[in-house]
Amino acid sequence: MSQFVESIRLHDGEFSRLELHQQRVNAAFEEFYPTLKGFSLEEVLCQSDFPKVGLFKSRVEYDEQVRLVEYVPYTMREVRSLKLVPTTLPCVQYKMADRTVLNELYAQRGACDDILMVRDGLLTDTWAANIALFDGYKWHTPREPILMGTSRAALIADGQIVESDIRVMDLMNFKRIRLFNAMIPFGQLELDVSSICK
Repeated sequence: MSQFVESIRLHDGEFSRLELHQQRVNAAFEEFYPTLKGFSLEEVLCQSDFPKVGLFKSRVEYDEQVRLVEYVPYTMREVRSLKLVPTTLPCVQYKMADRTVLNELYAQRGACDDILMVRDGLLTDTWAANIALFDGYKWHTPREPILMGTSRAALIADGQIVESDIRVMDLMNFKRIRLFNAMIPFGQLELDVSSICK
């Protein structure tokens, strides 16, 4: 089974943020396969028969080499409530293909639509998205999420969000929360902080 995966937004034949996804592939190779040369995501994707119309999630699974390239039509699932769930998962620079632990945490959501993970009293991210919270002035994103997402990196670089330590006890100081990832643009999925359940 492949160890790693990259999920890349493909909209009307255009791949998004390939450079940032490539950086994550490179990070995985540097840590796990330091004697091997990594592959080019752009070459892998552009040599495949990819859809030219519509919105798709491009999935590239790999270990020492690419094992699978697939294109799945994408529809954003509805999220209206978040359940706070404790975790000890570490912050990583690359995306693991095995989501067993994440799925076990997701199963703890109860009547809520998704989970909002908490490590050592600090917010991290949801089951499949990074987060940012609005305090009335700025959007703050956790300094150490479970996954360093590509959209998160781009938003930080653009100055749209800032890194902060966000404690559960400080949630009252925020008004809104946004969920975002490679497939969900920043601002498309936004909830009131009151939708977070303990």
